[in-house]
Amino acid sequence: MSGIAAAVQHRREKNQGIGTNSQAVKYLNQDYEALRQRCFESGRLFQDESFPALPSSLGFNELGPNSYKVRGVSWQRPTELTSDPEFIISGASRTDICQGALGDCWLLAAIASLTLNEEVLARVVPHGQSFRDGEYAGIFHFQFWQFGEWVDVVIDDRLPAKDGELLFVHSAEGREFWSALLEKAYAKLNGSYEALSGGSTTEGFEDFTGGIAEVHELSRPSPHLFHIIQKAQSRGSLMGCSIDITSSADSEAVTRQKLVKGHAYSVTGTAQVEYRGNMEKLIRIRNPWGQVEWTGAWSDDSQQWRNISDEDRERLSHRSEDGEFWMSFSDFLQHYSRLEICNLTPDALSDDSVTKWALSKFDGSWRRGSTAGGCRNFPNTFWTNPQFVIRLDEEDDDPDDGEAGCSFVVGLIQKNRRRLRKTGEDMHTVGFAIYEYCGQRNVHLNRNFFLRHASAARSETFINLREVCSRFCLPPGEYLILPSTFEPNKNGDFCVRVFSEKQADFQELDDPVESRVEKIEIDEEDVDDRFRSLFGQLAGGDCEISAFELQKILNKVVTKRSDIQTSGFSLATCRNMVNLLDKDGSGKLGLVEFKVLWTKIEKFLNIYREKDVDNSGTMSSTEMRTAVEEAGFSLNNALHQVLVARYSESDLTIDFDNFVGCLVRLETMFNTFNTLDKDNSGNIELNLLEV
Repeated sequence: MSGIAAAVQHRREKNQGIGTNSQAVKYLNQDYEALRQRCFESGRLFQDESFPALPSSLGFNELGPNSYKVRGVSWQRPTELTSDPEFIISGASRTDICQGALGDCWLLAAIASLTLNEEVLARVVPHGQSFRDGEYAGIFHFQFWQFGEWVDVVIDDRLPAKDGELLFVHSAEGREFWSALLEKAYAKLNGSYEALSGGSTTEGFEDFTGGIAEVHELSRPSPHLFHIIQKAQSRGSLMGCSIDITSSADSEAVTRQKLVKGHAYSVTGTAQVEYRGNMEKLIRIRNPWGQVEWTGAWSDDSQQWRNISDEDRERLSHRSEDGEFWMSFSDFLQHYSRLEICNLTPDALSDDSVTKWALSKFDGSWRRGSTAGGCRNFPNTFWTNPQFVIRLDEEDDDPDDGEAGCSFVVGLIQKNRRRLRKTGEDMHTVGFAIYEYCGQRNVHLNRNFFLRHASAARSETFINLREVCSRFCLPPGEYLILPSTFEPNKNGDFCVRVFSEKQADFQELDDPVESRVEKIEIDEEDVDDRFRSLFGQLAGGDCEISAFELQKILNKVVTKRSDIQTSGFSLATCRNMVNLLDKDGSGKLGLVEFKVLWTKIEKFLNIYREKDVDNSGTMSSTEMRTAVEEAGFSLNNALHQVLVARYSESDLTIDFDNFVGCLVRLETMFNTFNTLDKDNSGNIELNLLEV
């Protein structure tokens, strides 16, 4: 299915509710219930050929087929690792998640936070899965949010093991396998286990909830941060924290007080206790290793616990090496570098008493030469980026910081970049700018607007993370959001989301698809004698010009010109020209038809030379965009992407013959559509012959 057809089909499915958590998209078209039933009928355990028990599923570099790290690895089912496996024992808990030989502590910290909210956990880990007789078929499934829609991922339960122990995530209990199977499903979604190595907890947070994550730098914390954490906790938000490293040698280095640098922790609770006459703020942290705990004040065996009430001590204190510990909030700010809070979407919160965000979302793409314009540093192409407008009408009811205005959070996510790691690609450097705007909704703003206007706000930085997210408070009004890569011509797909305290109107700003080409009206008597004589010489005895003759004529003319570059007109392009103007179906052009074509080509030549600003003899893809508009065509971003893909050279230039071929195809397309759109509805239905 072509890109545009696939996009239309996807939009239809979305309108039917497919992609919600209750109707998740079946990843790789695998239907869990149908596959499970087939296993029962055949009496065989499920084997997933789409994520096979082979080295390729482990990784591509450090975990690649030739790496020493994968020697001795075998794939075993839980029933082979223990005599009494369980999916979940007494409910999922934080202690079920212990890190293995994979650098995905960021993911495990997110999973640990997930266990604190049963409602959110149930969206990711569907009920009704077990190892019991009559229910077990070697198949399991999990649901993840992926860039605006939920997907249901099916796996078999063959897990990588070494010397009888799970290689990656495992539970402290040893017989419980939900967390190991969840990790496998997430690895499948991202292409391999190794693709999960290294990341931000916010990534896991968002894929488990569909929420949007904020980052708080603890070197300059908000004065209300403890209250923000309490509020986030009461709303079921997921939270993580980490300590920056200053060099590669610091990575996972353990400090004197047993905190691990460059390691993702979960924030699992807050409390306030009376301590020596003052109220002490405490925060609870968990290390996904399941061990190595803070040894400072308020650690498991510290003396501070002796100086609080028996009730508080009974409620909060526990002494076990499970990776979870308390510390004072002041120590937390001093020792940790960053706090991440994932705000949940309205559909993840069933409690009507909880304040919920309003959510707006759009998908888009950057394509080399058409919609990948780069950042503001590149003014000639910046304007070609996709543009979105948001209207904020209502101020916040009760702003926390006392600042009047409309609060909203903008998140820009790049899609599917982890899957590309095995091909040597990774995250782009991305960000966004926000401009005040008041104008038409059906126009893509051009270069002049951005030369004349400064941004009203922007992302804090351009960075090579999966998501860039920033919170803003701006006066009511309309605002333009431009997401971009830092450099132009970087291909990628993205999702831009806005979480606002009040409902907001959000839509893409794009040109309508229409033709304003003026019809050239020429009668035979309008043709002067000189052109008539020339036509007679060119047409020959039948007084008509075929596509073959047209090719020779045009190539003879254009090769004499030094101001344009061309590789010559192809026969296919010449056929398209003839088809555009051939009224009698002869497959040839008569005198008047040829005159009309010649007039068109002269117009195209003038536009081509005018838009070739650097006089290179070719047209850049950005110049092509304005030239197509000058020729009378209004196209949206998707169609501009198609034109560049089909008509540009590898260096993104368009020569004259391709330019003419493009305009002829466009005019033919619009003519055909308008002929079939008999009631001017803007929609047509085609039968097989019409296609």
